[in-house]
Formats: sequence, C-alpha cells, structure tokens
Amino acid sequence: MAMQDKTSEAAGALKTTCAAAVLALFATAAPAADYTIDESHAFIQFRVKHLGYSWLVGRFNRFSGAFSYDADGGGMGEVEVEIDTASVDSNHAERDKHLRNEDFLDVAKYPSATFRATRYDGDADGGTLHGELTLHGHTRPLAIAVRKIGEGPDPWGGYRAGFEGKVVFALADFGIDYDLGPAAKNVEMELHIEGIRR
Repeated sequence: MAMQDKTSEAAGALKTTCAAAVLALFATAAPAADYTIDESHAFIQFRVKHLGYSWLVGRFNRFSGAFSYDADGGGMGEVEVEIDTASVDSNHAERDKHLRNEDFLDVAKYPSATFRATRYDGDADGGTLHGELTLHGHTRPLAIAVRKIGEGPDPWGGYRAGFEGKVVFALADFGIDYDLGPAAKNVEMELHIEGIRR
C-alpha cells in the first residue's frame, strides 16, 4: 500500500511538472502585443495589367483581422486577415459584377479569402512574412515583403503600429484562369495595415 501511495505521488508530481512546463512554454511563446486592424486606416489594394497597355487598379472595401508585433522581440508574429470578396471595388460597377462572378472571384461560392501567417523572417523594421492565402477555394503559400511605417501613441489614449506589404502571385495558382492576355497573368497586391493595440 505504501509503495502504491508513493507511486501515485510520483505520478502526480510528474503530471504537475509537465503541466507547469507546458504553461511556461506557452507563456514564453505568447506574443508581447496584439493588435486589431483598424479598417478605417487600412487598405488592401491590387492591380493587374490591362492588355499590357495600362493597369487595372482596385481594392477590397471590407476586411478584418489581427496581428502580433513586438519591437523588442524580433518583429511580427501571428497574423490573420479575412477579406469579404464581394467588396471588390475597381471603380466600375459593371466590371465589378464581372469580377464577382464565376470567371474570377465567384463570391457566391467563395465569399471570403483568408491569409494566415506561418513564420516571419526579419526584424522590427521589416522582413518577409510567410503564410498561406486561401482564395477562390485554393490555398497556396505566400511570402509578403513587409516594412514598418511607424508606431506610437494616438490622440485617443491608444497605441498603434502601421506596416506596408507587397506581393505578386499568379491568378492561375488560385484557379482563376480567365484569359486576359499574357500580360495579366499575375496580380500585384499592396497592403497598408494599421493596427490598434488591444
């Protein structure tokens, strides 16, 4: 009986030690600062060449997300953004209808696009944000060049940090293969993100 008690005590102590170690690990890995994207001061824009003669420029008007940023701990961490694909806006109503239909975004079937970061290579001022973009029912890796614009207190008692990001990818990688000519195979995206620390 005494031996069983000691064995139970040892097992209990081991569980407690393991639990403490796991909690310590998560505490260490937790981001130092979490930010909610301020949609009124953030922009997700894109451009595609039109016949090779000019640029078709547009944006998504509705999106949300959050990110982690630690100036002292190496820069960006967790990033997650969700885009309402029906909010595409190219400043031309008929063209926007076409962009929303089955030839392009097919918003009835795929009402949102998401980006989730997997790692960040860089420092507090900039680097490369690696992640996965899910668009038009396809998920592909994406590497976004990121640069910090600035950070600091705002006039309303909050704290903000802002970044810009740029990336180029092939529309066909996401199953969008409507023929706009060889010059329009890639889309360039430019992100201007301002977050408010929670």
